Amino acid sequence: MLVGALRRRVAQEGGFATVLVKGDEISGVILVQALEKGQENGLFERVPNLDGGYALMRCGPAPAEGSQALASYIERRRRSDPDLWIIELDIPQAERFAAETIC
Repeated sequence: MLVGALRRRVAQEGGFATVLVKGDEISGVILVQALEKGQENGLFERVPNLDGGYALMRCGPAPAEGSQALASYIERRRRSDPDLWIIELDIPQAERFAAETIC
C-alpha cells in the first residue's frame, strides 16, 4: 500500500517511480533509490524511529563509489532479506519526497 501511494504521488508530480524489487506486501523493508535527472543521490531505508513512527536513513555505499558498489550492496541485502522492496524514484528532492509519503 505504501509503495503504491508513493508511486502515484511521484507520478502526479511529474517524476518517475518504479519497483525494482518487489518484497513482502506486509512486512517488507523499503529501500528508496533516489535519483534526480538520472543522477544517483543515494539509497535510503525506511526505519522505525524512537517516536513510534518511521524515518528515512541513508544506507549502502555513497553514490561516488559507483554502480558496482551499489549492486553488490543490494545483492547482499536481498540475500539476507528476501522480503525487501527496492523503489527507484527519479524526482527532485527524492529523499524528502519519499519521507513525506512513507514515513
